Amino acid sequence: MPVEKLRSFLDEHHVKYVSIRHSPAYSAQMVAAIAHIPGQELAKTVIVKIDGEYAMAVLPASFRVHLGHLKQAAGADLVELAEESEIRDLFPDCEMGAMPPFGNLYGMDVYVGEQLTEDEEIAFSAGSHRELVRMAYSDYETLVAPTIVALT
Repeated sequence: MPVEKLRSFLDEHHVKYVSIRHSPAYSAQMVAAIAHIPGQELAKTVIVKIDGEYAMAVLPASFRVHLGHLKQAAGADLVELAEESEIRDLFPDCEMGAMPPFGNLYGMDVYVGEQLTEDEEIAFSAGSHRELVRMAYSDYETLVAPTIVALT
């Protein structure tokens, strides 16, 4: 089950979280609607390549990542979206498009949109299109140590 790796990590670090099961949803906006979470409070994970290295851009579901902003924040020469085939290989334990925003579990840097830091909680897909996790943003930041940037 895709969510087990994440649950184990959170439990090992004694983090309080809520796991929410829902009917299948294949877009962050759909998940937000089903779970009754405003789109700006649900985080989505976008996999990018920054100068050839994979990274996560984590932003509110209702926003689109601005690659130019990320390029500038990372001090990179090239930032591009990863291809679906690359993502499948990087996250074999996750359903396509449902990667949790924990780059540290996959050896990736994480860039978080500054809008997500404004809420006390963060919610995100937990590796499947049927489950999301909600936890304190401060715990997420402590565990992941993301770079906070203007992504949108």
